[in-house]
Amino acid sequence: MNQKTAIVIGAGIVGLATARALSLKGYQVTVIERTQKAVGASVRNFGMVWPIGQPDGVLYNRAIRSKQIWREIADSVGIWYDEVGSLHLAYHDDEWTVLQELFESFTANGRPVTLLDPASIHQNYKGINSENLRGGLFSATEMIVDPREAIAKVPDYLTEYLDVSFIWNTTITEINGNQLKAGNQQYHADKIFVCSGPDLETLYPDLFADQPITKCKLQMMRFAPEEKDWRIGTSICGGLSLIHYHSFKAAASLQKLKSRYNAEMSEYLDNGIHVMVSQNQSGELTVGDTHEYAHTFDPFDKTQMNDQVLAYLKTFAISTNWKMVQSWHGIYPKMTNSATELVLHPSSNVYIINGLGGNGMTLSFGLAEETIAAFL
Repeated sequence: MNQKTAIVIGAGIVGLATARALSLKGYQVTVIERTQKAVGASVRNFGMVWPIGQPDGVLYNRAIRSKQIWREIADSVGIWYDEVGSLHLAYHDDEWTVLQELFESFTANGRPVTLLDPASIHQNYKGINSENLRGGLFSATEMIVDPREAIAKVPDYLTEYLDVSFIWNTTITEINGNQLKAGNQQYHADKIFVCSGPDLETLYPDLFADQPITKCKLQMMRFAPEEKDWRIGTSICGGLSLIHYHSFKAAASLQKLKSRYNAEMSEYLDNGIHVMVSQNQSGELTVGDTHEYAHTFDPFDKTQMNDQVLAYLKTFAISTNWKMVQSWHGIYPKMTNSATELVLHPSSNVYIINGLGGNGMTLSFGLAEETIAAFL
């Protein structure tokens, strides 16, 4: 009996997760990627696997499952990761009130969180501004990978352990039934999964045009470490992150906090700025980010936005050497109707998985397992 075949279009995190799930369901999988390696949003992020940002229930469970899969893959092929958790800092009374409310809510739902006073934060973590610090909320569930290394090595895992094949530098421009075209090349598969990220124009453009989906551009920076072997000890977030993640809506005082931010920091909210810091295996600090929404973006980054990020960063993080080593931007698809993903089935053998927004690293592996199980 011939083995069932599947082609996945796109070697970003969604495509890689989909290839894994299909292989585990018994398919012979080929991933076709338009570039010579993954260079999109999947390698242009913090590398944060971030369950704390997901609301209780399906999404939180999906994030925890994705984290488990990340560990399994990383341990198999030697991908660096660090289960450092996350620390959300409060420098105003209303931020501290929100963190206390979140602690009560998260604890009631079994999440591993702890409230820390300034002395405990100073004792356990480095690089955190102690002036006016009210306290922090520590969550143990978050993990960091270096996305540039990790996304490059996941194909090695899929090839070695799951017999997935990869075809690079090949753009699929047409799907007709079970046939796919890339220039003069033709491919065939029983099932086709389109995981093309922000490329909403090449395949099924009319279908995407009818969906509540746009694109988000974010600007990020990377800084040299304070000194050799210097580690923060966790990923850190300023107060603006509290109004960014859906899970934080559990705090009754959040709207009041957002109203103050609107009154005092409207320019930050206008640019979608909230500031976080992760640290990779080399000690470098990844800092961001901004959020602009459109279907077409100015290709040039805005210095003013980076300056705003840095100004806010310095209210909660300290360093004697803010030496920038890189700056960049990434673009990812984002739903406009509060949906957490876009899953479509345009024909009997074609499926589309897209629209995870900035949650690809956190949710893709779990979502792919659920989606493949539901479809196949």
